[in-house]
Amino acid sequence: MSFNVLQLTNSFHQGGSERQAVQLARLLKESGAARVHVAAIDASGVLLEDVRRANLGEAAGFPLTSFYDLNTLRQLRRLVAFLREREIDVLHTHDFYTNLLGMAAAALARTPARVASKRETSMRTRAQSFVERQAFRLAHAVVVNSEAVGRKLTNAGVSPRKLFTVHNGLDAARVAVPAGWRRDDALAALNLPTGGARRFVTIVANLEHDVKDHPTFLRAAARVRARVPEAAFVLAGEGRLTESFRALAARLGLADAAFFTGRCTRVADLLAASEVCVLSSKAEGFSNSILEYMAAARPVVATDVGGAREAVVEGETGHLVRPGDDEALAARIVSLLNDPARALSFGEAGRRVVEQKFSCEAQLKNTLRLYERLLAREASAEFRAVEDARQKSV
Repeated sequence: MSFNVLQLTNSFHQGGSERQAVQLARLLKESGAARVHVAAIDASGVLLEDVRRANLGEAAGFPLTSFYDLNTLRQLRRLVAFLREREIDVLHTHDFYTNLLGMAAAALARTPARVASKRETSMRTRAQSFVERQAFRLAHAVVVNSEAVGRKLTNAGVSPRKLFTVHNGLDAARVAVPAGWRRDDALAALNLPTGGARRFVTIVANLEHDVKDHPTFLRAAARVRARVPEAAFVLAGEGRLTESFRALAARLGLADAAFFTGRCTRVADLLAASEVCVLSSKAEGFSNSILEYMAAARPVVATDVGGAREAVVEGETGHLVRPGDDEALAARIVSLLNDPARALSFGEAGRRVVEQKFSCEAQLKNTLRLYERLLAREASAEFRAVEDARQKSV
């Protein structure tokens, strides 16, 4: 079966949902199973380079400034026309704003298969959650990236029959280091101190949203530093909260031990130079960072939120702690720093888990299975409708 599919994301900036959308578009293109189109509300960002390399064509843009002005109606009409003109069989949206715009347009265009997505367990107001549930009513399926997100939607009243779990896929090449890799060279490229005996504990998360809870990470870091003086801490990510977190690090006595790298384009180098990797979020859907840590064979210490326990096996690939518990977070980090053999064992086990359960191949296979099921159901419904009409005319 070959069909036309549109992947619609909020933007092409460097974010977890955006990267997963572009990766899925590339996988579908490479599989030959579909003719792939990509579009965004904001058709700009660094991931457009990935779109170009994957030969995915020109990315269409449907810019919105608000859902409460005439421009929204213009963009809705443009998207309806786009779906009809390109005979899109499957529209797959990837986040809150594209769920709203995309499901409305696809319903008006009578797109055969309408797939929305939910990738988070929080971060929406009550009003936003209500509106998004109305968009889900227009969808034929809602992809969730963890069982935890699925449970959240079921509890909110979304029919479980619409929910389909597709875990994030991790391209192992993203965290692979070349032959002859040298730690000091990598640290220099990352503007991190070289030489000496610094032992890096790393968190990769945006510094834009409070939900990532970097203060808990920093408080844990101060506890770790008191017990492991050579420990140093890397906060990789960018966002409006950066300066406030720098100030907190200084107040905690970490001015010379906490390093803020900004947006990290050398994730493989950073993880290879790290001994322990951390996620301190208050809430998540499913963390791409955890998968990157595990694929890079690094032990993980993460808060037990969202789908974390669907990847991290307690005592085998890492440790899970309660959100906000900097004391427990620190204790687990220290235990791994003090037992390198165990840390290595956790890392290797984590890499095997990613290869078996969270590969790009698994993501593609599960997504195609969903698309084909929806299109087959639509074709069957059309056949029944034609037959009913024929029988009535006899």
